[in-house]
Amino acid sequence: MGRGRHSKNGRRGPARSRRLPGLTGTVRVYDARAEVETAEGVYRLGSRSMREAMPGDRVYVSLQRGRNGVRRAVVEHVIDRAVAAIVGVFEPAGPLGAVRPLDARIKQDFFVLPTDGSPQRLGVEPGDIVSARIVEYPSRTEAGVVTLERRIGDANEPSLGIECIMARYGFVDGYPQVAVDEASTFEVDVEAALADPLRRDIRDRFAITIDPVDARDFDDAISVERTLRGGWMLGVHIADVSHYVDWASAIDLEARRRSTSVYLADRVLPMLPERLCNDLCSLRPDEDRLAFTVDIELDAQGRVRMYEPYPSVIRSRVRMDYGAADVLLQGGGAELDAAACGRAETAVEAARADGVDLRAFLRNADALARARREIRRKRGSIDFDTPEVHVLLDEAGMPVDIVTRERTAATSLVEEAMLLANECVAEFLADRDLVSAYRVHEDPSPDSLASAAKTLTELGAVEGGLAAGIMLGDPRAINAAVEDAAGTAFAPQVNALLLRAQQRAVYKSHNEGHYALGARAYCHFTSPIRRYPDLLAHRVLKAALAKRELGKKEAAARESRLTGKGPQALEAICPQLCRQASDNERAADAAATASQKVKVAQLYASHIGERDTGTVSWISDLGAFVRLDATGAEGLVRMSALGNEWWDFDDVRLALTGESTGTRVGLGCRVVVEVASVNVLRGHLDLKLIHVSGPVS
Repeated sequence: MGRGRHSKNGRRGPARSRRLPGLTGTVRVYDARAEVETAEGVYRLGSRSMREAMPGDRVYVSLQRGRNGVRRAVVEHVIDRAVAAIVGVFEPAGPLGAVRPLDARIKQDFFVLPTDGSPQRLGVEPGDIVSARIVEYPSRTEAGVVTLERRIGDANEPSLGIECIMARYGFVDGYPQVAVDEASTFEVDVEAALADPLRRDIRDRFAITIDPVDARDFDDAISVERTLRGGWMLGVHIADVSHYVDWASAIDLEARRRSTSVYLADRVLPMLPERLCNDLCSLRPDEDRLAFTVDIELDAQGRVRMYEPYPSVIRSRVRMDYGAADVLLQGGGAELDAAACGRAETAVEAARADGVDLRAFLRNADALARARREIRRKRGSIDFDTPEVHVLLDEAGMPVDIVTRERTAATSLVEEAMLLANECVAEFLADRDLVSAYRVHEDPSPDSLASAAKTLTELGAVEGGLAAGIMLGDPRAINAAVEDAAGTAFAPQVNALLLRAQQRAVYKSHNEGHYALGARAYCHFTSPIRRYPDLLAHRVLKAALAKRELGKKEAAARESRLTGKGPQALEAICPQLCRQASDNERAADAAATASQKVKVAQLYASHIGERDTGTVSWISDLGAFVRLDATGAEGLVRMSALGNEWWDFDDVRLALTGESTGTRVGLGCRVVVEVASVNVLRGHLDLKLIHVSGPVS
């Protein structure tokens, strides 16, 4: 049954298994689990199976088949190391110094040798947070050795948690001066831009931006109107970053290195200098801006009739935010936010000055979005329901509240427009077999799907026919399970299990399709301000248009400026850029999540001893993860906080059962918990179980 026996300290006895042939792969470690990604699929790693491996390491693993038939991996040896430095707490350890990593995924402590004078040179005191470079990696018989490189700060500093995350992932605040200086020379020159025969002046078209209310940059705008055929003409207008940033320029090289903007809880680490992302490439209302437009004509059912990409000059008319747009789409109501209503009326007046009914504009866009969602649903696109917890901060960066951001009509409206533009551009590039940065999502591994389907069946969340479809990897079956569970007690479990069974989408230099979207070809095109792969797509698209529309000499000159030439041209190094962008995206996502957890822990530091109700959102051999009702924040009830007895962990049903009392804690159970402790630097919120009942009906 996939059971393991745990005491209140979480220890587990060994289980017999049969060894299978080995594979090479990359270790991925999360809060509640570890796994190895291989070419043949993703396999779980038990806590003792990690051995000397660390997150991101390239390893050789053997496979073992457990009693429940699910194959698991055991690290045999490390091929390549991914972690070169750690961030941790420095403490004396006899004649040695010790650094205890703040990254909970790294289980080993590291030592500073007595002959290493770095603690004295840096003025490090016991309890200080430090950045340390690994000199010797741990083995099965020897501990790891580090030398200190930087004292980050005192553990009581309010911003230290975020600084530690930045140091852990190698992120820096600020931008290289040479790139800042380069950006300072740029200007918006509309007349010069319109001298380009490929660029069109569409400033007379009514276009708007819709973004979060606190957004600082606006890199996409939309225009939409009904056609005589009963369909729509959609215009998606994206900031034309490639007009300013030449291949291999100082800004380009720095943007490559970063690959993405990083959105931490208290700051943004931008991919581009502020002069570009918050000024020249921000589609602010009533300002002329250079853009890359994709015009898409759709029929009455939302099917694409034709599309056309081209460089443009636009002039956004109205700056909308999601809250204000939802007010106009809902048509009023006492429950609506007063501030959002005020912003909505201001936007309506601005549009009226242009002779446009903004409510009708949004209703047309909403109808288009609904039609596109139905088309995607029919072709097997999977829409997971994943609410996002976001911590609100005051001016000093201290947490004051937690909100849950969920999909609304306004966010969906924008999402569908961007998805469609991305698909059209990817199709254009793939049909011509052009090297670019495609967004590729591979099919889930059969083992992952089988494990998820088995657990959902055991929980009673899906029936046999649907479970069989999930095991076969039928995206329609997966989407049906998600839709059927929506609004029920099973929704969190179904979404969590099926989402965890998916592969992670990555960037590749050639198109291989996108499983979850059900798309034949897909790329990222709509955010070149914050993602380097989008900038690559813009450049390749521009070069292709130049080849089609201009003479050979002019087209060749543009291609050189856009994508380089020789051994460092895009075509030669695109696979490397795609791998780097995929890795940096993963790090940026992990850092963003970790920063939110730091602020959650910081907020709950003043609530120790308070009780709240919640729902068990996940079970692992660490204990039970609980999503709290009051805020949506997630905390962990560790094995030692479940109760003073032994607990059996069933990794098929994802449940913990007390050996003495028979108390069962499983996915979806309603619980009363007490805030036991927090660790702000690690972003841990620890809870104590007070009471448990069955899943809410």
